[in-house]
Amino acid sequence: MDKKSLIGLGLIASILGIWLYMSGPSKEQIARNKRIKDSVALVQQKVELEQIAKDVATKNKVEDTLKASPVITDSVKAVALSDTYKDFSVSVKGTKGSFVIENELVKATISNKGGQVQKVELKKYHRAGKTEALTLFEGDSVNFSLKIPAYNNRLFSTDSFYFKSVKKTASSITLRLETSQPASYIEYIYSLKPNDYIVESEIRFVGMQNIISQTEDQLQLAWAMNYPSQEKHIIKERDASAYATVYYKQDINDPDYINPLKDEHKEISEADIKWISFRQQFFNSTIIADKTFNKGGSFVKVGQRPTSPDVVRAVSAELGIPYAHAPTEVFKYKFYFGPNHYNTLEKYGYSLEKLVPTGWSVFSYINKWLVIPLFNGLSILNMGVVILLLTLIVKIVLLPIAYKTYMSGARMRVLKPETDALNAKFEKNADPMKKQQEQMALYRKAGVNPLSGCLPLLLQFPILIALFAFIPSAIELRQQGFLWADDLSTYDSIWTFGEVPFVGWAYGDHVSLFAALMFVSTIIYTYMNSSMMPQQNTQMPGMKFMMYFMPVIFLAVMNRYAAGLSWYYFLANMFTFLQNWIMKKIISDQKIRAQLESNMKKPAKKSGFQARLEEMARQRQQAGRK
Repeated sequence: MDKKSLIGLGLIASILGIWLYMSGPSKEQIARNKRIKDSVALVQQKVELEQIAKDVATKNKVEDTLKASPVITDSVKAVALSDTYKDFSVSVKGTKGSFVIENELVKATISNKGGQVQKVELKKYHRAGKTEALTLFEGDSVNFSLKIPAYNNRLFSTDSFYFKSVKKTASSITLRLETSQPASYIEYIYSLKPNDYIVESEIRFVGMQNIISQTEDQLQLAWAMNYPSQEKHIIKERDASAYATVYYKQDINDPDYINPLKDEHKEISEADIKWISFRQQFFNSTIIADKTFNKGGSFVKVGQRPTSPDVVRAVSAELGIPYAHAPTEVFKYKFYFGPNHYNTLEKYGYSLEKLVPTGWSVFSYINKWLVIPLFNGLSILNMGVVILLLTLIVKIVLLPIAYKTYMSGARMRVLKPETDALNAKFEKNADPMKKQQEQMALYRKAGVNPLSGCLPLLLQFPILIALFAFIPSAIELRQQGFLWADDLSTYDSIWTFGEVPFVGWAYGDHVSLFAALMFVSTIIYTYMNSSMMPQQNTQMPGMKFMMYFMPVIFLAVMNRYAAGLSWYYFLANMFTFLQNWIMKKIISDQKIRAQLESNMKKPAKKSGFQARLEEMARQRQQAGRK
C-alpha cells in the first residue's frame, strides 16, 4: 500500500471518530437513560416474579426473590402472595413440622407440609444388616398431594401448603388446610387401629364449592415414590424376579401390573380403580379406595432403573377422585403399609393377596394349598426345618409313584442280558427301526413300560417350579437363618471371589454352598439313575450328555438364587437316595427276574401306547424306504 493510500485511510478514520463523538448523547441524556432503564428493570422484575408465582411448584423461589428485593415493601409482598395463591395464601408460610401416629406394628410420621405421610416404619421388620425398625420410605423419597383446580384454570397442589393440627391422639390425627374464608377448608384425617397395617384415611372438603373450579367434576391425587433398598443385594431387588413395580386393580378385573423391565407409562381407562400398589420384593405401599378411584385421567408409571446406590425403582401414580361441589364432601380411602404376607393380605380382601407371587395355573395352587399353609402353620420352627418337613411330605405323597418307578428301573436292569443280546444282534445291521420294534416287543412280553420312570420326575417338576416362583419373595424366609446361611430368601455365600470375566456373568462372584451341595447330589442321582438303565446310555449318547449338562445349568442359576430353594432340591435328592437304598434292600432282583420270565411265557398284549409307538416306527421305516 502506497503513502497516499495510508494518508487517505487515516483521514477517513479521523472523520468517523469525530462524527461519532459529536453525535453521541450528552451526560444529561446518559443519566436520564439510566433512570429509565432502571425503572424498566424494576417493572420487569415484578412481572417475572408474578409469572414465577403462577407455578405452585416454584413457590419457594417467589418467596426468596421477594425477600431479596430491597425495592419491594412488605405490603407489596403480601399482595403478591395473595394474587398468586388467592384463598390459599394464608397457608403458604409456616414452620415445617411433623406428627406421629403408631400402633404395635406401624409408626407413621405425617408432615404438616402437604399433610402427607412422610415416613413409615415397620416395627417387626429390619433392613438387612440393621437392628432398628425397617423404614419403608421417608423424606424426599415420597410425595403425596391433591391437585386443586381453581381461579382461571390455575392448579394448586397441597404439597405447597402448611396444614394445621386440629385433633391429635396417639393413633389418629386431623390436619386442616385453611383458606382466607374461615368456613372453607380441606381436612386430611389419618388413623391406625391396634395391631393393623392399615392406615384409615379420608379427605374432607368443607365449603370448598366456591373455591374449586365449577367446571371440574373430579380432582387428582398424585403419589410418587422412590423405592429405597431394603435388602443386601440391590441388583436382585431391581431384577424382574423381585417384582419391583406398580400393581393395580380395576373394579371389575383381576389385578394387573406394569412390566418392571420397561420405563412404562400407562393410562387406566377400562374401568374404575380399586387400588394402586407400589410393590417391592417383600413389602408394599398400597392406596385403596373405599369405593373406587375414577378411571378418567388416572395413570401409573414405572421409571427407569436409577443410578443411585440406594434406590431400587422410581414409581408414580395419579388417581381421579369424584367431586360434586357440595357444601361438605368426604372421600374415604386407606393405605396398607406392610409385608407381602399372603394370609395378611388375604384377610383384607380386594385380591391384595395377588401381590404375592405364587406362580400360574397349577403351580399357584401348590403354593396356596401346600407351601403357604405349611410355612404359616409351622412358623414357630426354624424355616430350614420347615423346608425339610415340606420335602418329607412331598416325598411321602409321591412314594407310591416312586415305588413304581423303582420297580420299572429294576425290571429294565434285570432285562440287561436280553437287551445286550439285542444290541449285539443289530450291531452290524444298521436298521434302527427294526431294532426299536424288537426292543418294544421285548418290553411288551416282559410287561415293562420304559417310560414309567419319567412320571415321578414330571410330578416333582410342578412343585419345584411353584417353589421357584414363591420362595425368592416369601416374607416367611426373609432374614431367616439356617446353618451357615443368614437369609434363606437369598443366596448363601461361603466365598466371595469378586468379578471374573464371563464367570461373573454366568456363575456370579461367589460360591453358594447350598447350590454346590444341590449340584453334587444331582450329579450322583443322575449317575445312579443312568446306571439302572445302561442300555439307554449306549443308544442315546446325546441324552447322556444332557443328563449331566443340566445340573451344570442348574448350578449357574441356583448359585444366585434363594438358598431355601437349593436346600429343598438337595433334600429331595437325599431323600431319593435313602428311598432307593431302602427299596433295594427289600426288593429282590431274582424275584423280579422270575416274574419277568413268567410274563414272557404268556401271550403278549399290546397296550394302546405301545401300539402307537410301533405304528409310528413302522411309518417312519416305510417313509425311509421311499
